[in-house]
Amino acid sequence: MNPIPSVQSHGRIIGALMMREIMTRYGREGLGFLWLVGEPLIFCVGVLTMWHFIKPPYEHGIKLGPFVMTGYMSLLLLRHLISTTIVALQANAGLLYHAKIKPLHIYATRVILEFAGATCAFVVVYALLLALGQVSLPSDYLLLYSGWLIMLGLGSGLALTFGGLALLSDLFERLVGFLSYALIPVSGAFVMTSFLPSAAQKIYLWIPFPHGVEMIRAAVFGPFVETHYDPAYALLWVLILNLSGIVLIAVASKRVEVD
Repeated sequence: MNPIPSVQSHGRIIGALMMREIMTRYGREGLGFLWLVGEPLIFCVGVLTMWHFIKPPYEHGIKLGPFVMTGYMSLLLLRHLISTTIVALQANAGLLYHAKIKPLHIYATRVILEFAGATCAFVVVYALLLALGQVSLPSDYLLLYSGWLIMLGLGSGLALTFGGLALLSDLFERLVGFLSYALIPVSGAFVMTSFLPSAAQKIYLWIPFPHGVEMIRAAVFGPFVETHYDPAYALLWVLILNLSGIVLIAVASKRVEVD
């Protein structure tokens, strides 16, 4: 059986859902779909500006601008994936009337849109800091792309897992906001592993998120800044979280009422 027609069919469904989502969320007037990039961009620039006034220009010998950019954009990707995906199926249950549309199509649509918006915002902020002389071009593009894709994998896995649990429990859905904030200290956004005592570093690196952030920072800062990461360990968590999320959604989606 040729899998290509099936892949093309899924691609067409997700493409159509993406256009619908953009029109529904941002409308046809004004900036419209540009808000997909504008929202994360405004958040990141706002945080950079605030930290510029309350923090010294260097943190542990590292420039503040690229430190905040690499960390906050990674955190923003995680949190936006969770916040927009948590009730994706509940908000679009009516689409399941169409036999070809499956729950994972709806989740994939939101994951792709948030990733696209966050990636474009990252590029714009990077270009801005580059123009201001705050950062150089990446020393390792492959490492940068790999770290960013790992953050996508972790974010999508967490979003799918939380989404499945929210379908099973209304109480969990209410706790997601708290859990999203709880990600901040463990995300690696505002601390590097090298800042911690050696004993704490080993414990900290049990958490998967700092590995992706440290890969991004290693690519941006170059070999002269100490970073710690294990891509294989992070990828193992990508696999675990995404498979768990898919199974949970497959089980829980049967409970969704199609209006």
